[in-house]
Amino acid sequence: MPGSTRPRVSANARPTTPRCGASWISEGRWGRRWSLPPVRPPIPFMTLPNWLKAAALCGFDVTPLFAQAGIDIDLIHLESATVRPSQIIQVMTAAVALAKRGHFPFALGETFAFEYMPDIEVFVTTSPTLRQALPVFDLVRAFINPMLAVDLREDGAVARLILRSDHPTEATPYFAESLFAAILKFARRLLDQQHPFHRLCLTYPAPAHAAKYRAFFKLPVAFEQRENAIEFDRDLLDRPLRGGVPVLHRQAEYRIERRMAHRPRYSGVTAAVEATLRAKPALLGGGLAATAQAMAWPSRSLQRRLAEEGENFAALQARVRQQLAMAYLDDDRGDIEALSDYLGFSDRRSFTRAFVRWTGQTPRAFRAKGRTER
Repeated sequence: MPGSTRPRVSANARPTTPRCGASWISEGRWGRRWSLPPVRPPIPFMTLPNWLKAAALCGFDVTPLFAQAGIDIDLIHLESATVRPSQIIQVMTAAVALAKRGHFPFALGETFAFEYMPDIEVFVTTSPTLRQALPVFDLVRAFINPMLAVDLREDGAVARLILRSDHPTEATPYFAESLFAAILKFARRLLDQQHPFHRLCLTYPAPAHAAKYRAFFKLPVAFEQRENAIEFDRDLLDRPLRGGVPVLHRQAEYRIERRMAHRPRYSGVTAAVEATLRAKPALLGGGLAATAQAMAWPSRSLQRRLAEEGENFAALQARVRQQLAMAYLDDDRGDIEALSDYLGFSDRRSFTRAFVRWTGQTPRAFRAKGRTER
């Protein structure tokens, strides 16, 4: 797939551990005591209906968990809905404990569907071969969960789909369970086989519910392995699929490319500007010219390149301010007056107005809510 949707899939690929974001040590009024934690960008939450269905299947109501985590249930604006990683981790952990029937992550994967992304559904189901369907994992990363990535490794007669997580947490096993459950569902559908895989390998120790793995996946499961992966015959990658329709597959690919082109990019110049603003927070109080000078770019060239990536400096600057503010307020230390100064606001009142516009809460209320949730 050309452009930004080209899959990062190659023979003998080796998964790498991405570097977590660096922390920033404040200067000036803060002294050198405050170190902001790495900022994790919001996660798209177009899969809200999937969570509702999985919870119903497991015999409980998930909506109170969303409310407790501060997640708004809004099906009308689903395409623009986002959640913080900490929120979705909180809901997942609570959902596992509340499930009355089955195991919630298995249900989440088994009920997954591209309901609000029909072009991706068509792209997958009309793929001529399994290999041509694999770019769906890059689309999932782009539109659904940027914290998860899947690589293909081919070694002799065996192929492996390897799961990488950019931000491992105690809840990572639950997300691995749901992802592999979804992979199993779509593989069975595409290959018209009930048992297309040979073995499931997981990095974590066998959990208390380990017996449910064999019953659900119906294949050998090995824990405490060096990577999270599912194995299958390599020749399945290029075997023609019964549901393959090349014309529809190409049309879906074209529509996805158009959609990606109109989606803000978080790489290239956009990523470079964000990194500069985070590394030099003093620039947050200035305009594009100051940032361009710090990057040794002509102002007009930087503005044009951002526009080519579907971005503008004011929106980017506001996004970095918001992410840094939320990361700092998640920590109980430090005063809000100093934070507003650090983020380049003229006074605390201006910062409070901006923060309410971003989140619907004052900085003090946001911090207090986070404290009660911990």
